Amino acid sequence: MTVTNEQKTKLVNQAKVAYASAYAPYSKFHVGAAALTAQDNIVSGCNVENASYGLTVCAERNCIAQAVIGGEQDFKTLVIYTEQEKLTPPCGACRQVIVEFFEPQAIIMAVNHLNQSKTWTVDELLPSAFTPKDLI
Repeated sequence: MTVTNEQKTKLVNQAKVAYASAYAPYSKFHVGAAALTAQDNIVSGCNVENASYGLTVCAERNCIAQAVIGGEQDFKTLVIYTEQEKLTPPCGACRQVIVEFFEPQAIIMAVNHLNQSKTWTVDELLPSAFTPKDLI
């Protein structure tokens, strides 16, 4: 699935907007995410922490959930935005959810406030992943 430079720019901008809405009073680690669906719609999400830390939901999973709520389950790419100098890949739980909805060669991109970026394929983030194809 092809993603244009214009779409990438829009994704980064939407991830920045989502970042500004993050609820992270405990870690102070704000994250925004934006994904491009197969229908070329952009959905976004931010991390939402909870005093019971295990109930925290990451930006990537909130972003994907927004699309699913809207009736979309296929994605082209996902952008993660933070204001960290070290570019931030998705956590393990997010990688597993990403594998559920993205093709193995889909691009996942981390971007920061310094306009640095790093990309991975889904397969690079979670090689030999457990997927629906593994279910009997």
